[in-house]
Amino acid sequence: MFAENKLTEDMAEIQAFLRAERAKSLTEAEWRFRMRGYGYNLRRTEAGVEVARLPQNQLVGIFAI
Repeated sequence: MFAENKLTEDMAEIQAFLRAERAKSLTEAEWRFRMRGYGYNLRRTEAGVEVARLPQNQLVGIFAI
């Protein structure tokens, strides 16, 4: 999916993008909403935040906060 305006499958780049976008958001709900706009679905689990690609909801990886 897209991170920083380029197509990537690299989880490190996606995590950097998620961190930057989280810093711009006031709440976690706003952050999740923003990420849906970029094509990512975020779901909090015990292991961290699952990152899935939309619209297939295909798991990309787990983002430990």
